[in-house]
Amino acid sequence: MSGGIVVKATTPQEAVRAVEAFMARMVALGLRQHLRLRPAEPNAPHAVAFALQEAEARCWAPGSDTLQLCARLRLDTRACADDLAREILLAMLLSPSPLVFPSWEELESAVRMRQAIVQAARRTAMNFHTTQIERPAEDWRYAAASGFTLRAGRPLIPALQRATQPALATQAYSFSCYRATEYVILLAIAQEAQLVNPGLLSRLQRQWESRAIMSRRFHEVFLREHGSLEAPLPITYYIPGDRVWFRNPDSDSADVAGFEGSWVVYLGAGQFPNFWRRERPYSLLAKCVEVYHWRHGTYRDAAGELQMDEERVDQLVAQTLQDPAARERVFERMFRLRDPGGVYAGGGCMDATRESPRWVRPQTVDIELSEA
Repeated sequence: MSGGIVVKATTPQEAVRAVEAFMARMVALGLRQHLRLRPAEPNAPHAVAFALQEAEARCWAPGSDTLQLCARLRLDTRACADDLAREILLAMLLSPSPLVFPSWEELESAVRMRQAIVQAARRTAMNFHTTQIERPAEDWRYAAASGFTLRAGRPLIPALQRATQPALATQAYSFSCYRATEYVILLAIAQEAQLVNPGLLSRLQRQWESRAIMSRRFHEVFLREHGSLEAPLPITYYIPGDRVWFRNPDSDSADVAGFEGSWVVYLGAGQFPNFWRRERPYSLLAKCVEVYHWRHGTYRDAAGELQMDEERVDQLVAQTLQDPAARERVFERMFRLRDPGGVYAGGGCMDATRESPRWVRPQTVDIELSEA
């Protein structure tokens, strides 16, 4: 099936129920008239496929560019939770490759988790640091072998919130951008598990009481990747709640720890969070310009170690954004698909893939934990 949302079913009755549930959701959001139901493939006779009407798709997201959906449809996703759900579902319906769900219920959970990721990312504020590590001491303890784990009797969800949302704690804590996205996504998964699969939440709690799951292992356990370098997603196609990587295409400054690239999530409305200055989210242009100027902010400290002068980078970003010719030149250099890993040639900072949470419902959950 070529794009949009696909919901699997094993019987005709399940397929009918999925169609009815999805149609009811779209009616409630005022989007039913823009939806088309596509025929199932011969090898999946009970699957149902949904997409936008072709005229709306061309008008609202030409070339699969979803960055302007909110502006074109006048959605206010900060003030209205239903508008955020509208943007998420419309972007999913515009997917150039099929987004396949094992049930209507998993689709419902996927939308809620994306909403939770966006809402948590908007509230998240941290101190950027690649080596300094800290969390609220009443919730967390640290060991090199197990990472930050929960103290006895400290529940996971509020501990994650206090670690990432300064309004709920006494300070902002030090994180790398990679770890920051993990906490934001884990929080959304845990909140959805609390609602639909308490057994999964219990397993997550036990996991983080013994050993944190981080980095590549986090990606493998909790996330599903869409697109590839061989079959890249359009570089302006995003769904709110996607985890996104902006690669640093400059080999020299990429040697500074923490500046190999930038991990963020997509907030919708053309914005990406700034975890270090929450009140100043990035546009796609601003993010590209920042990553570009990392090459101009490197220096060696007294020990000869390569470091980044972030104040210098901020100054250069502000200058470039005020200069139309420089802004266009930098954007043209960065607004390209990235090179493969280990290659620094003519590629830009744009990634081919997006990441989103795996299934969480009891009947279809595919998150496999390894509790110590």
